[in-house]
Amino acid sequence: MVTGGTRGIGEAIVRKLTEAGAVVLTTARSAGATELPPGVLFTTSDVADPDSARRLADEATRRLGGVDILVNNAGGGEAKPGGYLDIDDKTWQEVLEANLLGAVRLDRALVPAMVERGSGVVVHISSSSAHVPVGALLHYSAAKGALSTYSKGLAEEVAAKGVRVNRVSPGMTETSAVAGVIDGIAAATGADRDDARAALIRSIGGIPVGRTGTPEDIANLVAFLVSDEASWITGADYVIDGGMLKAA
Repeated sequence: MVTGGTRGIGEAIVRKLTEAGAVVLTTARSAGATELPPGVLFTTSDVADPDSARRLADEATRRLGGVDILVNNAGGGEAKPGGYLDIDDKTWQEVLEANLLGAVRLDRALVPAMVERGSGVVVHISSSSAHVPVGALLHYSAAKGALSTYSKGLAEEVAAKGVRVNRVSPGMTETSAVAGVIDGIAAATGADRDDARAALIRSIGGIPVGRTGTPEDIANLVAFLVSDEASWITGADYVIDGGMLKAA
């Protein structure tokens, strides 16, 4: 199961796992217009809502006959230009629900069956901003930092029971949301999209490999981590950001 799998990184993960032969159930808060690969199962769900998350876990178990791979990808947060003073309690709670507690609830519902079978893989999609907090996204950075700490603790708890838990922390990945930012810069400055993208990269301190990431870059890493080739990897955090992070 892949949460938030109808666009961006989640959609790329769904496609990659489907190509590898997995039967995938994915979710989003609304059906949208995304055309998923043939055979992919879909249901609407908001993991930030406890009742919805519980129904999702039950539906996944029923439709899949059990979940072998859980990718907690759903999340996000709106930038607040005013920084910490601009982030009220309601916004904090919403971001914590979406980026931390949704994953906690699904793990609590689905990991016990993995433990009982003696096998299973969980991947939490975190963010490079968990390592380098961003002022306008301080709430998001903090929630992803908490997700990373929780993920490490869960990995240690279930490792001896045959279940692996890892994190993937993407840097600037050119999803539709980032593409929208690039378009906005281009419109505001009169630059073309390439120059606008370069300006955005400079604004975050540069990316050594010279480009933004693609959703497929992230999906390739996730596909490896859930495969048997990664059977000795658990409790790890893979920062995938083109070399932007200078120190862990």
